[in-house]
Amino acid sequence: HWHMIPLFTAQPSGKNMEDATSSNPQSIGFTEKLKSWLSWSWTYICAVWFAMVLTMIYVLRSPLKLQDTLTSASVFLNTLTPKFYVALTGTSSLISGLILIFEWWYFRKYGTSFIEQVSVSHLRPLLGGVESSTTTGLFSSVNGEAEPRPSVSECKVWRNPLNLFRGAEYSRYTWVTGKEPLTYYDMNLSAQDHQTFFTGDTQQLKSEDTVMQKAWRERNPQARIRAAYQAIEMNHECAAAYVLLAEEEATTITEAERLFKQALRSGKRVQDQITSLGPFEIITGKDINLLVYIKRRLAMCARKLGRIKEAVKMMRDLMKEFPLLGMLNIHENLLEALLELQAYADVQAVLAKYDDISLPKSATICYTSALLKARAVSEKFSPEAASRRGLSTAEMNAVEAIHRAVEFNPHVPKYLLEMKSLILPPEHILKRGDSEAVAYAFFHLQHWKRAEGALNLLHCTWEGTFHEVSVYPKKELPFFILFTAGLCSFTAMLAMLTHQFPELMGVFAKAVSPLEQYSQNLLGFNIVLFNRVVFASTV
Repeated sequence: HWHMIPLFTAQPSGKNMEDATSSNPQSIGFTEKLKSWLSWSWTYICAVWFAMVLTMIYVLRSPLKLQDTLTSASVFLNTLTPKFYVALTGTSSLISGLILIFEWWYFRKYGTSFIEQVSVSHLRPLLGGVESSTTTGLFSSVNGEAEPRPSVSECKVWRNPLNLFRGAEYSRYTWVTGKEPLTYYDMNLSAQDHQTFFTGDTQQLKSEDTVMQKAWRERNPQARIRAAYQAIEMNHECAAAYVLLAEEEATTITEAERLFKQALRSGKRVQDQITSLGPFEIITGKDINLLVYIKRRLAMCARKLGRIKEAVKMMRDLMKEFPLLGMLNIHENLLEALLELQAYADVQAVLAKYDDISLPKSATICYTSALLKARAVSEKFSPEAASRRGLSTAEMNAVEAIHRAVEFNPHVPKYLLEMKSLILPPEHILKRGDSEAVAYAFFHLQHWKRAEGALNLLHCTWEGTFHEVSVYPKKELPFFILFTAGLCSFTAMLAMLTHQFPELMGVFAKAVSPLEQYSQNLLGFNIVLFNRVVFASTV
C-alpha cells in the first residue's frame, strides 16, 4: 500500500553514494545472473524429473515385479464388495464437503481462497514468481522533483483520509451499543501502517521504539495504552507514544489535540533539523512520517472543534512544506474543510490541481466536482421544464459530472439520498467500493444538503440513468470452491448410485478401471501365448 511505504528514504551523498553504487559490481551481477538462471531453469526441472521417474520405472519393471503387483491389485479389487465402494465414495464426499464449507467460510470472511492463498504464498517463491517491488520508498528524489510514479490500481485498499479518532469517536459507539465499530481486519491494517510508518528500520530501533512496535500489534486497546506509557517512561520525548495515547486513550477531541501537541513538541528536534539543515539525507523516514501524521491530525482536530480557517491554513502549510505527499490525499481533508467554509472558488482551485487523469481518482474528487457543477444549476432546475425545453449547457455539464461520479462509484447516491442507513466509516476503504461510499457520504452529506436542489438533481440523474448499482469490484468465486463443490457433488452421487444399484455400479467400475482392463488384457495375452506353446509342442 502507498500509505504503508515511508515517505522519504535516507539517500547516500557524495563519496558514500559512489561507494554504494560501485562496490563489488561483479558479485552483484553474478548473483542476479544466478537468480535469473534458477528461475529460468525451474520450469524445465519438473519435466526432467518426470522423465527420469518414467525411465526408472521402465528399467526396474522386472525387479519390482510390476506385472505381478498389478495382477494382485486387480484380484484384490475384484474381491471388494459394493459396501466398500459406498464407504469410499461417502468418505470422499464428506471430506470434500468439509473442505468446501471451510473454503466458503474463509472466502466470506477474508475475500479469498485459503488453498489459493497458501499455494501462492508458499509455491510462488519456489517457482521463481516473486513479484518485483521497489524498496526505495514512495519518492526517491529529495530535491523537490517527483520521480515518475508507478501505475496505481484503483481497486485496492487505501487509508481513509478522514478516519475518525478511536478513543474520542469510535469508542462512543462501543459505549452505547456494546459493539465494536471496526473489524479486526481493518484494525490489523492500521497496525501495519503504524509499524511501517513510525518504527522505520528494525535494525536501528531504540528501546522505546521496540516497545511501540509491539504496542501497535497488540489487539487489546488497554495493552496498547500500557505499552505507550512504558515507552514514555523510557523516553519522555517518545512522540509515537503520545500519538497512540491521542488516538486511543483520549475520550474527547480537545484531549486528543493536547496529546498531539505534546507529540509535536517532542518531535520539535526533528522539525528544527528540517528547517535548519535543508537536505533530507540525514532525516529518517520515520521522523518525517511521524511529523506529517501529527500535523495532519492536529489540523483534523481543529476542523472538528470548529476552528475551520485554522485547519485550512494548517493543511495548506503541510501541503506546501511537503509537496510530494499527493498520495496521502491530504487534499481531501482540505476539500471537506473548504466546503464547510463554503469557499467554492478555493474548492474549484484544488480540484483543478488534483482532478487530473494521471492521478488516482476518488469519490471525493468526482462527487465534489459534480456538486460544484450541480450547485450552479440545481436551485432553478425542474425535470418537467428540462424535458420540455431540453438541457442547457450548464445543466448538461452538471449531468455529465454526475454521470462520471456515479460511474466511478455507484454506491454513493443511495447514501446521499438516504436510501441506505449510514454507519461509522472504516479506517480503510476500497476504492470504488461500498466502504468508500460510506466514508464519503458520512462527511459530505451535509454539503450536498446545503446546496439547494443538488440532491434533487442527483436523484433525477441517477434514477433516470442508472437502474442497477454495480458491485464493482465484483468478487468471483475462487476456483477451489467450485472444484470442491463439484467433487463433493460427484462423489455423493457415486455413493448414492452404488448404494442403490450395487451390481450395476460394480460392472461399471470394472469396465472403467485401468487395472481391470490391464488385467484382462494380460490374461488374454497369457491365454494366447499358452495356446501357441501347446500347439508348438504338439507339432
